[in-house]
Amino acid sequence: MKKVLILCTGNSCRSIMAEALVNKYCEGIQAYSGGVKASGKVNPYAVEVLKKEGAWKSEYHSKVLDEVINLDFDLIVTVCDNAKENCPMFPKKVKTHHVGFSDPDGEGIEAFRKTLELIKKELLPIIKEELHVAS
Repeated sequence: MKKVLILCTGNSCRSIMAEALVNKYCEGIQAYSGGVKASGKVNPYAVEVLKKEGAWKSEYHSKVLDEVINLDFDLIVTVCDNAKENCPMFPKKVKTHHVGFSDPDGEGIEAFRKTLELIKKELLPIIKEELHVAS
């Protein structure tokens, strides 16, 4: 099983959504997420769109990097510019990739639906390709 870490600033919207979607749609890949400055909460709209997608799991939560930094990742993906600029050094050299998405936080539910669709369309194929996992 390949492992991918998806990083964002607050780990409340984009990275959590990406983690859930990778885990639902990318066979052979286990996704984790974390925040450079984790907010400690998941945006309710992110939960709502993930539930509608059938991708929400109760164990998903906003995590600081200390919770995941020592796992052995095959790929690290940043989904916001701040996380890209502040991506920490990991114990082992690991491939990194950046795919930025606008932050839907503070927007209505429609912005979260749009972000979910963009993650499915743009990010999932890149992760599969980077980890050499069949679509």
